[in-house]
Amino acid sequence: MAPRTERRADALSKAKIVEAAIAILDADGEAALTFRALAARLSTGAGAIYWHVADKNDLLAAAADDIVAQVMAKIPAEAEPRAAIRAMALNVFEAVDAHPWVGAQFFRDPSRPAALRILEGVGRQLHALGVPEAAQFDTATALVSYILGVAGQNAANARQARESGRTDRSAFLGEIADRWAALDPEQHPFVRRMAAQLRDHGDRAQFLAGVDLILAGAASLIG
Repeated sequence: MAPRTERRADALSKAKIVEAAIAILDADGEAALTFRALAARLSTGAGAIYWHVADKNDLLAAAADDIVAQVMAKIPAEAEPRAAIRAMALNVFEAVDAHPWVGAQFFRDPSRPAALRILEGVGRQLHALGVPEAAQFDTATALVSYILGVAGQNAANARQARESGRTDRSAFLGEIADRWAALDPEQHPFVRRMAAQLRDHGDRAQFLAGVDLILAGAASLIG
């Protein structure tokens, strides 16, 4: 006889399903998230899970939204607009670094709740900052595209480094910097000059510098 699955005694909720899904995603990535694995982790049947989520895409969207909701909740309500945007950006950057699977979710469908939360948060702060309404859409989408794009690329770089066994960030960047420094000076004069900065740069500091550049452009639009 097949062994019986131990069933949970407490009520199953969407929040508990999402929490379990995030644990699987963080531990083993998107490929490991199946309804069978989720049901086993929750000590329930797949049918009970389908009562709360339609399919895997729905579950991924809910998991990403949960992470972003936590990010947005960390922004101090009294923060002035520029500081709020910087904090929001850095929190998203760090959330994607901690949960690499989140990055891919932002680009699957921009109408999903997670992406909308970030766009709404950035847009409200730009409005509070005094950016003219005619420029708010362009400024908000530029900021959000930068935030999500760089955060996703940083997570991808970290994953690639882990998979190749190169976990020493300084050594990894040093190797790239050495290759940049050895390039033909006539074909790549700029890249050669930037080799030293690549070797010593901080990912978060560089990321925030980009946010500040966009915000400086936005500030120039304020009359």
